Amino acid sequence: MRTKESDWIRYGEEMRRPLLVHKDLSKASRVVIVGGGLSGMCCAYRMANKRPDIEIVVLEQGNRLGGVIDTWREGDWVCDVAVNATRPHPAFWRLVDDLGLSKGFKSSNPKANARWVLLDGKPHQLSALSLLKIGPLRLWRAIVKSRLGGQSVANAIPHPQIADAFCLGIVNDVAANVDADFLVPSLTKFGTGPTLSKWRLRRKIKASYPLFVPKRGSIASLEGGMQMLVQTLAEKLNETNNVTVRLNVEAKDVATVAKQNDVPPSAVIWSAPGHLEKEQATELSIFAIGFHRDQVSHLPLGYGTLIPDSTLPISGVLNESDIHHSRRCPENHRLFRLMVPHDRWDGAEESVLSCAEQLIAPNPVMFSMVGTRQIPRFPPGYMSKMSKAMSEASLDHTYVGWGATGVAITHVVAEAERLADCFDN
Repeated sequence: MRTKESDWIRYGEEMRRPLLVHKDLSKASRVVIVGGGLSGMCCAYRMANKRPDIEIVVLEQGNRLGGVIDTWREGDWVCDVAVNATRPHPAFWRLVDDLGLSKGFKSSNPKANARWVLLDGKPHQLSALSLLKIGPLRLWRAIVKSRLGGQSVANAIPHPQIADAFCLGIVNDVAANVDADFLVPSLTKFGTGPTLSKWRLRRKIKASYPLFVPKRGSIASLEGGMQMLVQTLAEKLNETNNVTVRLNVEAKDVATVAKQNDVPPSAVIWSAPGHLEKEQATELSIFAIGFHRDQVSHLPLGYGTLIPDSTLPISGVLNESDIHHSRRCPENHRLFRLMVPHDRWDGAEESVLSCAEQLIAPNPVMFSMVGTRQIPRFPPGYMSKMSKAMSEASLDHTYVGWGATGVAITHVVAEAERLADCFDN
């Protein structure tokens, strides 16, 4: 069944992702959300405003809301631990506007738009010329094959190093292990497409941004880091009469949560980490490293460099202070964020520092590990499995969040709106 044109204008390519919402959720007078990360918070916020007559309970096993969204600070050094910015999407712009954060929400530095991949020890700038390395005809044939469904990103992008770099930068896994339908559904044409033309849809989406129309290829971020987003959401939820937040509560499973909160499983929204089935996860640590500007004057401004070389502990160097409109480091300095997958690292901080000095410059003025993350695996065929579960109505609850059908911050924000839309029906 094709979705409405207005839905495509509001959510764009997110409409290709299945919405794993139980058909009876909108009938509930009391809803329990497991997980107080960004996804659970957005779902609670959107539903509470849509239906103030419904009681909403948020269960979070930690002692704070926000999940993986966190911002590290040390003096004038500011570094996001997980998500540091958002690509253009009107749903995120709407959330920022509704939360009253528009004054501190700005586009990225237009001079820092270059991205590189380290290929055979040398940085290659990603551009239209990258097609020559892959081979345009070879790439097209691979994309066509990927549209058969259940293929890996390695099948869709037939250049091992570029494909691995792309996946490592998003889900901390190599391309052969990642479902192409999950990571790039617009490329594989997963799901049902829009009825209107791509040009017309793009024009209508562009006109729907409530704050400013972002330039193509840009990103946007919040002054002071993404922690501002979850802090403001937490404040809004605490002020909302029909929302109750319970911290330090461990949820075993859907059946237990339903019984303990006196609701049917169909009234449970699972937004916590973990799949429907037990799946493995990858783990990585995040480091911040800073230099005086003179030490790194040889490095051009840019977004960062992805590193598919498994012999190096660092899989990505993000030019953190180059990207944002707000200052992320002391004056006349530059800050870089290092992504360190645990399956490539010996656990010694000295090895990360040594590698960073080879990649960037020696003798940094600041070096610190700022956090650790776990990211679930999404093997080939994952998205088809999720769609099948939904079509066969084999889910007894609603399943949302990073581990459901998307990992981008724009996904969980748009998904929360789509979920709240179900209460209109």
